[in-house]
Amino acid sequence: MTDKELKDLKADLWHAADVLRSGAHLAANKYGQPILGLIFLRYADILYKQHKDEIEEEYTRLLGTRMEKTKKEISIEKCGFFLPECAYYDFINDAPDTAEKADLVKKAMEAIEKENPKMDGVLPKEVYAQLVPEEEPELLSNIVRIFKDIPENCTIDIFGEIYEYFLGNFALAEGKDGGTFYTPATVVRYMVEVLDPQPGDKKFLDPACGSGGMFVQAARYMHAHNANEAEQMKFRCYGVEKEPDTVKLAKMNLMLNNVRGDITEANSYYSDPYNAFGAFDYVMANPPFNVDEVSFDRVSGDARFNTYGVPRNATKSAKKTSDKKETVPNANYLWIGYFATALNEHGKAALVMANSASDAGKSEYEIRKKMIEEGIISQMVTLPSNMFSSVTLPATLWFFDKHKPQTEKKDEILFIDARNVFTQVDRAHRKFSDEQIKNLGVITRLYHGDTAAFDALLAEYREALATAPETAKDKETKTKAYWQAQIDWLTERFPDGVYRDVIGLCKAAKLGISFELDENDEPKLGKDGEPIRIIEEDSIADQDYSLNAGRYVGVVIEDDGMTEDEFKETMLGLNAEFESLNEEAKKLESEIAGNIKALFGE
Repeated sequence: MTDKELKDLKADLWHAADVLRSGAHLAANKYGQPILGLIFLRYADILYKQHKDEIEEEYTRLLGTRMEKTKKEISIEKCGFFLPECAYYDFINDAPDTAEKADLVKKAMEAIEKENPKMDGVLPKEVYAQLVPEEEPELLSNIVRIFKDIPENCTIDIFGEIYEYFLGNFALAEGKDGGTFYTPATVVRYMVEVLDPQPGDKKFLDPACGSGGMFVQAARYMHAHNANEAEQMKFRCYGVEKEPDTVKLAKMNLMLNNVRGDITEANSYYSDPYNAFGAFDYVMANPPFNVDEVSFDRVSGDARFNTYGVPRNATKSAKKTSDKKETVPNANYLWIGYFATALNEHGKAALVMANSASDAGKSEYEIRKKMIEEGIISQMVTLPSNMFSSVTLPATLWFFDKHKPQTEKKDEILFIDARNVFTQVDRAHRKFSDEQIKNLGVITRLYHGDTAAFDALLAEYREALATAPETAKDKETKTKAYWQAQIDWLTERFPDGVYRDVIGLCKAAKLGISFELDENDEPKLGKDGEPIRIIEEDSIADQDYSLNAGRYVGVVIEDDGMTEDEFKETMLGLNAEFESLNEEAKKLESEIAGNIKALFGE
């Protein structure tokens, strides 16, 4: 299936959602459940058909021997689940266009859950009865037929993309509420690109997993980088999500993308279902921002949160009343601390966080300072605005590396300001293109000395340039000008193919602390008995331990081609013009006031 064919298929399938929304007796935020359920049903049917001959062959070969197995046992081995005949898509699609269709879908979902215990309680069932309204009883049948158009030779990857496409559109339709279950795919892909997860016997935690997008993108990344399938299957994902309906979306998402793992319904502030402290190779999440109602007493004794410090009001017990216990003033740093503590000694983490956390003061400042001086924060990235359906302002990506304190980069953090790197989707939304993800990602590779990755990316773009058309008949086709622009973007910023600081884009900033030494080369002590520190100018310590990328990378000042004298003359001329306009404005103001008085006889 070509990119254009997949794009057209997605559009046709999304039309089914519009049909359902306009005709069904469902609240606006509920029509996603039956649609995603039908995508799952169609996927299960196609995948099972692709393995059916193999299942039948093995069943027949083993029949009557000591190795005999049931079709269900063989099915689970071959494709991960067993599909009973009442759940075959054709069986449902070919049934009469009556209210009984909803009952058939419900029974199919129940049968899948019964035969596959890991899906128990996950699939939507009762909702389909609302899709056969008395005035339009054929509504459900029409939608089922639309999903029948998904080709029989569809791969897992394509199904995963379709599911993700629907999740993204539902998130946009729900606005702010959509952000609770969906993080834009291109943001997650960039996070994964930097994190570079490796297959094998690894554990991956998302303590605010929503619909499981972090897991899916990590699995796709490993697949795209030719990970050995057996090694990839050892990679286990562990998610925590407190919203029951979102847990169901995540479990379907994992199965649709053939990702191995568990999703637990729980509140990560108060529950630790996987004993996370020091246990994970990778941690990723887009947690809720600025939560202010977390009980201090319930988290203050938890090592996940108190290792680096629990945020607290300045008065220790601010605004407590007889019926209200102390709460954490802002839970952002609970999440930040959780990510740092959930990692094992070689673990890496990436999280989305509100921009305000980068410069937060008081108790949060002390937590941040401790992490920076320990050396576990590896990279900070400021994102463009309007990348999220729930947040219009730019957010920040934090990256952790528990092994970094044992390297020469212990006292250094890579800052990237990506606010000007985006593709406009519509007036209110932006995303990263595939090439923007690669371009930003290769900065991290170069910073770590991987010049081969840079060379390979340039070679990829030059090969695309050689075969690209001069002009395009549609918006999807990438022309020679497009590929040349990608090459120029890289070579102008990194002309020697090695990392360097680029004004307005990236800066490897030093912690910048040394100590004043005495005649024996020992640190001098101050009046407080502590070593006397020397702070380097423009260092992280000099910037008061801020993690705001803008403070370090600077701003590009465009060259206007003028000499210093020409610039001075131009500015003086503009100032004179401004003063003249001010004088004219004052005259007009006086005339208007006089006219009003004359008009009303005052």
